[in-house]
Amino acid sequence: MKRFVVNLFVLLVLSVNLPGCGYTVGNSYQPDVQTVYVPIFENQTLRRGYEYQLTEAVQRKIQSRTPFRLAKGVEADTRLTGTIRKINKSVLGTTQNDDPRNLNLEFVVDVTWEDMRSGQILSQQQVPITADVVNLVSQASFAPEVGQSLATATQRVTDELANQIVQLMEAPW
Repeated sequence: MKRFVVNLFVLLVLSVNLPGCGYTVGNSYQPDVQTVYVPIFENQTLRRGYEYQLTEAVQRKIQSRTPFRLAKGVEADTRLTGTIRKINKSVLGTTQNDDPRNLNLEFVVDVTWEDMRSGQILSQQQVPITADVVNLVSQASFAPEVGQSLATATQRVTDELANQIVQLMEAPW
C-alpha cells in the first residue's frame, strides 16, 4: 500500500511538472494553419531541373508528415517559397588515372514561410540568416565505381532538404 501511494505521488508530480517542460500532447504544428501553397522553387544556379525535384520532394513530405493540405495560390493560408542558391559537385578522391572515385554533392537553399492572410513571416529560429529567410545546406557523397550515381546522390540530398524544410514548419517551443 505504501508503494502504491509513493507511485501515485510520483505520477502526480510528473503530471504537474511535465507540461512546464515544453512537452505537448498532439502534433507540433501550428493549429491555425490548414493549407500551404508551395510554388516551384527558384533556381539561381546553372544546373537546371533540380528545382522541380526539390519542390516535389517538399510537397510529398508536407503531405506525408504534416496535418497541412496543399492548396493553390490565393486559396492557401500560407506560402512556402524557396530558392536554390548553390549546387556544388566536388571530387573527394581520384583513382590512379585521375578518374573521380568519390564525389560530393552540396545544395544551399533559402526558404521563406509566409502567412498569406496577414503577410507575417512564420519563422522557426533554426539557422536564420535574416528574420524571414532560413538557409539550409544538405550534402551527399557518392562513388561511381560502386554503382552510385549523381541521380542517387541528388535524390538523397533533395530528400534531406525536404525533411529539413518540413521540420522548419513545426511550431516553435
